Amino acid sequence: MDLFRKHRAALGVAALLSAAAFAFAVCIFALTGTASSSRRMTIVIDAGHGGVDGGVVGISTGVKESDVNLQISRVMQAAFEEAGFSVVQTRPTEAGLYGAATAGYKKRDMKERARIISEASPALVVSVHQNFFPLSSRRGAQVFFRESSPLSQSLALRIQDSLNGMPECVKKSQALKGDYYILNCSDYPSVIVECGFLSNAEDEALLSEESYQKKICYAVLQGALAFLASDVG
Repeated sequence: MDLFRKHRAALGVAALLSAAAFAFAVCIFALTGTASSSRRMTIVIDAGHGGVDGGVVGISTGVKESDVNLQISRVMQAAFEEAGFSVVQTRPTEAGLYGAATAGYKKRDMKERARIISEASPALVVSVHQNFFPLSSRRGAQVFFRESSPLSQSLALRIQDSLNGMPECVKKSQALKGDYYILNCSDYPSVIVECGFLSNAEDEALLSEESYQKKICYAVLQGALAFLASDVG
């Protein structure tokens, strides 16, 4: 029993040291990233869907994807700002970006997101979404990137590696190519992070917990930092 307690204590200390080391790295990155300029590096966070476009729906609770996207985007903003970045949200509220919900609203919504990204001139773009699949056993977070953008692919690989390293990851996923407007509308490194499957009851339950949302955002931040430190010269 004493040996078990000592082993558990050692694991706890190791986890704390690992967290402290990452926090230190975040601070150093933020300081070096802003030392040569008065303007902080900008990250765009895009909460997918919104307004009349609720996205997919959770199979157990009926939670709307748009609501989960917004919750996670707000947590992610706090994480990036704490790390020293300036954050621009494309959709900071429950409303869509299309004006009146008339014909063509989806196209207007996406064009407005593109305009916000262009004006922000960000270091990278993270679009937050939730997945859905007919087979309810499918689980886990998955990242998408534009095939013709090497930087976007590198960013996706870094974030996917970080997400795969989460204790809650039951099966490692691969970053995939995706032909989506939000990935194609600019040349800034851009990814879509599908945080989990609302078609899976376990994922749906986790995605509704603030503690798990923080873990997802921490993993995205860690991957983004690895990308910015190693892949952007």
